[in-house]
Amino acid sequence: MMKTNRTRAIGCRGISRRELLEIAGRDALGFALGGWLLANEVHAADGSNKKALEPLNRFPRMVQRYFVDRVRQAEQAGAKVRAALKTKADAEAYVKTVQEKILASFGPFPEKTPLKPRITGVVDRDAYKIEKVIFESRPGFLVTGNLYIPKGRKFPLPGVVGTCGHSSNGKCAKAYQSFAQGLARLGYVVLIFDPLGQGERLQYPDANLKSKIGVGVREHLYAGNQQFLVGEFLGTWRGWDGIRALDYLLTREEVDPKHLGVTGNSGGGTMTTWLCGIEQRWTMAAPACFVTTFRRNMENELPADTEQCPPKILALGLDHADFLAAMAPKPVIILAKEKDYFDARGSEEAYARLKRLYKLLGAEDNIGLFIGPTHHGYSQENREAMYRWFNRVTGISDATTEPELTIEKDETLWCTPRGQVVDLKSRPIYSYTKAKSESLAKRRGQVAGDDLRQAVRETLKLPAPKPGAPEYRILRAFGGRKYPKRYFATYAVETEPKALALVYLLLDERHCSRPPRGKDRAVLYVSDRSSDAELRDEPLIKELIEAEPESAFYTCDVRGIGESQPNTCNRNSFLSAYGSDFFYASHAIMLDYPYVGQRTFDILRVADWLKSHGHKQVHLSAKGWGAIPATFAALLSDGVVQVTLKNGLTSYSDIAQSENYGWPLSSLLPHVLEKFDLPDCYRALKGKKLRQIDPWGAEPPTA
Repeated sequence: MMKTNRTRAIGCRGISRRELLEIAGRDALGFALGGWLLANEVHAADGSNKKALEPLNRFPRMVQRYFVDRVRQAEQAGAKVRAALKTKADAEAYVKTVQEKILASFGPFPEKTPLKPRITGVVDRDAYKIEKVIFESRPGFLVTGNLYIPKGRKFPLPGVVGTCGHSSNGKCAKAYQSFAQGLARLGYVVLIFDPLGQGERLQYPDANLKSKIGVGVREHLYAGNQQFLVGEFLGTWRGWDGIRALDYLLTREEVDPKHLGVTGNSGGGTMTTWLCGIEQRWTMAAPACFVTTFRRNMENELPADTEQCPPKILALGLDHADFLAAMAPKPVIILAKEKDYFDARGSEEAYARLKRLYKLLGAEDNIGLFIGPTHHGYSQENREAMYRWFNRVTGISDATTEPELTIEKDETLWCTPRGQVVDLKSRPIYSYTKAKSESLAKRRGQVAGDDLRQAVRETLKLPAPKPGAPEYRILRAFGGRKYPKRYFATYAVETEPKALALVYLLLDERHCSRPPRGKDRAVLYVSDRSSDAELRDEPLIKELIEAEPESAFYTCDVRGIGESQPNTCNRNSFLSAYGSDFFYASHAIMLDYPYVGQRTFDILRVADWLKSHGHKQVHLSAKGWGAIPATFAALLSDGVVQVTLKNGLTSYSDIAQSENYGWPLSSLLPHVLEKFDLPDCYRALKGKKLRQIDPWGAEPPTA
């Protein structure tokens, strides 16, 4: 027991933990004093205190709360518009407006080019045949599909486009073969195709025809994140594949153009939902295991693929249900699951919104909801609900249950000799991104002066400059951190409501109040991942302190970094491709306020805060991830007079034009290469004594 209460040196007096806690319990002042002293424990004589060197992270839920608040505001804005709908004319106008807003998010679409379809084989079965089809959705971009054609039926028959979820084998997955075959046995012509990055359409295959990135989700993230730089959206590319699949289906004389359906599950449910919004030729739809609300996904900390996060969709006031509303009053059924990670409560909310809209349109019976009892997947009960819905619309069959199925081997359904379009010289998606980046570079040339600053501010989507200094908190310091100076003070600067930048001030003497005045110049170091860690091991920090001994020295963790690094989405997920850093970066794009812009705004507000404490000049330095927002802040802030960047990105073009890259979505700025590139900023910052140390290209050494 004595060891647990060993005396530690605090100030000039030895006091035990037990004594300290007894003092702290007497009154509020004592409690505050006790907490402060405990937080400032120094090392014991043997130097041990392992807990003191654990990473500081006092705001692990801050970013989550900020985004929940923003997404709730977006949902409330949409609810206000829907509540104002009172008549059929109101509802019809709403549908038209939704269609226009969806186009603003997904468009513009490319021109339609020749499909150049070919049939590479036929599988003959008892009640249907399967044609192995390849077509080009864009020049050189091959799509592989299976066309199921019923036998012994009078043509034309209803047609259905099937979209696949995240299966490694795409259209060959058991659940997806099942719904395609089930529909064919009931009398539908079905075209089911492989999504890019899945099945026969790997975009990053190795010599053994295995994905170098990871099938499905990983390829989607890798290609899609890169596309944002040139103003492209992977959801548009995938949606365009679906539109061209419909175009091919309509070339077939077996298909009745009066009955055209679309269905799919999970990632295929996503694409079914998006296709309802971007294509008006459908006459019926059944999205499965996707439709909920953006708010539910955010609150439940559920990351979604790049193509599941349409640009500025939340800023436009839209939600999942609005893509189905774009089809109103045509028949649509939402298929959900009681035990799915896509929250069934959100599915019910989406249905209720649509029910009211359809009622105003006089077609209340044309919107449906079925919630199966099991887990995520296009299981038999959900497939049967889809059959019943489509049958009710088309009258092609009165079956209510699924026919007996025969699942084929993958190789039987392959359209290509070895199961990959790379053997047929299909262009990989990143080659299109590279080509567009090169074209944009030629078009824009060099940007400078006021034009550059305006382009930067507009692309970052920065809020209007705020007058005065931001509010801030003075946090209790932690001792024994092994920083370059013995003491430091910590401040939480409120850059926006619910958003904080964490700022450390290094000091030669103990200080637990507001920043002391008296120094005209300050050095502000923006961390790569953590001020706390970098203060202990980053050589640049020591160099900056030694070079400017008379300047005040601060470090800054922008939102989502260091002390506000999220602990959400999954345990230790921050750096994973599908983790918390990606989660918030993707939502920032949907809110039309890029994460890079948010972090730049943090630095600009911290610069305002420094000015309010008497620092008239700022030497802004940064490393790695922090160097990107620091570059933009240095360009836009008059108070920044000197800039030092270590491991900053060479250019966004280097990422856009590379097959492989290592920078996260949170560091990428959508549409940037339509307006400017980082070298434009670096040239402009030469007037602020810019020094660049070991710049990093598309693949950082630590990636």
